[in-house]
Amino acid sequence: MVSSPFDAWITNDDEVTELLGQEWQRQTTTLQLIASENFASPAVLAATGSILTNKYAEGYPGRRYYGGNQVVDEMEDLARRRLTALFGADHANVQPHSGANANVAVYQALLEPGDTVLAMRLDQGGHLTHGSPASITSKWWNFVAYGVTPRSDDPENPGEMIDFENVRSQALEHRPKMIVAGATAYSRLIDPVPFREIADEVGALLMFDSAHVAGLIAGGSHPNPVPYADVVAFTTHKTLRGPRGGAIVCREEHAKKIDSAVFPGQQGGPLEHAIAAKAVAFKEAASPRFSTYTDQIVSNAQAFSAALAEEGFRSVSGGTQNHMVLLDLREFDEELTGKVAQEVLDRAGITTNRNTIPDDPRSAFITSGLRVGTAAQTTAGMNEGEFTAIAAMMATALRNRQDEEAIKAVRREVATLCSGFNPYANFTKQ
Repeated sequence: MVSSPFDAWITNDDEVTELLGQEWQRQTTTLQLIASENFASPAVLAATGSILTNKYAEGYPGRRYYGGNQVVDEMEDLARRRLTALFGADHANVQPHSGANANVAVYQALLEPGDTVLAMRLDQGGHLTHGSPASITSKWWNFVAYGVTPRSDDPENPGEMIDFENVRSQALEHRPKMIVAGATAYSRLIDPVPFREIADEVGALLMFDSAHVAGLIAGGSHPNPVPYADVVAFTTHKTLRGPRGGAIVCREEHAKKIDSAVFPGQQGGPLEHAIAAKAVAFKEAASPRFSTYTDQIVSNAQAFSAALAEEGFRSVSGGTQNHMVLLDLREFDEELTGKVAQEVLDRAGITTNRNTIPDDPRSAFITSGLRVGTAAQTTAGMNEGEFTAIAAMMATALRNRQDEEAIKAVRREVATLCSGFNPYANFTKQ
């Protein structure tokens, strides 16, 4: 039986306890470099597993369809107040179960079926909910895409950044009802100002999908889109370091439509235990320590990118200004795919995810790219020196991917490193 702090919580189900212990061991003895993951605080975990999971609360504070919601109403109002204060927004909805739900709720609230939406190309950094054929978004609305500039060998202007000339030309040609800013695999700052200017020029609404960078925005390490966007949707579990879930902030004029789209438009009873955990996370993100944390995330990502370059990897767009590095593996090894790299690194105790890169010649299942992020291990206390060491471990594992003993040696290095940076070392004392 693998032991974990959860043993005291679950005493009558050995199978679940064993699996929780195994996941505890995986998270604390291997490196978590997936850009969309983080380590939530013990306080967030406790709220997520709280007694509020028992309560049904369809509706909104003061307008519920069930009785007994006096405490729940106060909790949800607290979360909404904290969120509007954190981002300087007029209105907040904290009920979306995920970032995808939040995005679709925005479309449902502010668009009619068949309306045109301009969003980032999926193979150049966009998200499934930005019009993927596999997503319901492409079935209800007409998505057209903008992309990034071509790659350049000029180190001062490496390219592969949002092409605002393309954004504007596409907007003028298609006259979208809405423009979506934001990405899921883009390592640069996203300036909301030119998006707002283009939206105003064509009479479009502006939505900013800040799923990945919400925490960086809260900490002041990324420009805040709230003053410029009509609506901002995001997840609460990535750089914001809260529970798994979504949220929306918007201008007051859109509040009623947004709320109606979330409930009853999409969802039934909200997850009030998750909302309590979101409230905890919003308070944590409002502290000065959180700004220090988000600045360190970015510094770590930049050091990581530089160290990976020394090992022969190429960072898409030449570097990073946020929490992630998108690697083009072809310069490191022309034959190495993202799929193989992900699987090899998993065996070495380094958790990553394969990802397409701009103009990727391989499929989205295979890919030529790898996406890595620094948020989780920064939470664990790692700094630039540790990420430099991690870059060397990754290179060693991938260069020796046919040598199982070499991969096992890297895994031992990883375990040694992680032993000094357990994010829950004091879990049982809190």
